[in-house]
Amino acid sequence: MTRILLSCGGVPASAGPTAAADITAEFAKHRPQFTEVLCTWDGSRLLLRAESDWDTNGLALMDEFSDCLSAYIAEPFDGELRIESITPVSA
Repeated sequence: MTRILLSCGGVPASAGPTAAADITAEFAKHRPQFTEVLCTWDGSRLLLRAESDWDTNGLALMDEFSDCLSAYIAEPFDGELRIESITPVSA
């Protein structure tokens, strides 16, 4: 099992809190391949934490996060997606 933490900077402050809640709900409802998912807004960027037993490099989660950003943030922005950390965890 791997715990992955991603970030997205450049998100408009007006969209951040709502997008975080919407993205968390989206993963819970439509992306069961990731567990323990939580998206939060820290005031300047979105942080997405999730666990996976198959996405060991975080790239699949990053792709799904990107899709959600496009779906839930209507305002155009130049966001920078980053892998903040990848940590092995015991299942």
